[in-house]
Amino acid sequence: MVDVPNHPSVRKICADYFDRINQPVQYLDSWHFCDNEKDANECLSLVLAGIKKATTPSLWWYQANELALPQVGDLNVVTDWNGVASCIIKTVSVKVAPFNNIDAAYALLEGEGDRSLEYWQRVHWDYYHRELADTDYTPDKKMPLVCEEFEVVHKLGDL
Repeated sequence: MVDVPNHPSVRKICADYFDRINQPVQYLDSWHFCDNEKDANECLSLVLAGIKKATTPSLWWYQANELALPQVGDLNVVTDWNGVASCIIKTVSVKVAPFNNIDAAYALLEGEGDRSLEYWQRVHWDYYHRELADTDYTPDKKMPLVCEEFEVVHKLGDL
């Protein structure tokens, strides 16, 4: 997950969402999944289809970037690779667990590839090496991961 500059669509989706729920407009943080365009846009498609319901950066990535962990109830705008907003998600669960404790049920929530634990382990292991490349951390099987589950609460264009 990487912060992206606010595209006008981010402001629009926030205004639409808060207007729909009759609340004062708040401008939410926006980001995209992954570290490359293909995976970012594919993961977004999975979220919009209701298949992807979790994301799992390493705790070390949060620490290296001095970022607060997500909290239950957080709202975020998810964009495509180019920063164009597509939906707002709400965090429903946050747990920290070691890489080697991720199970098949959680891999299924991530919704990527064939949705198997084996696929999850392979692609995430490669991802964590890229995610932590410019930090003082080196991935290992016991590294702590931030397991964030979410639900889509609004899609661009929802009435």
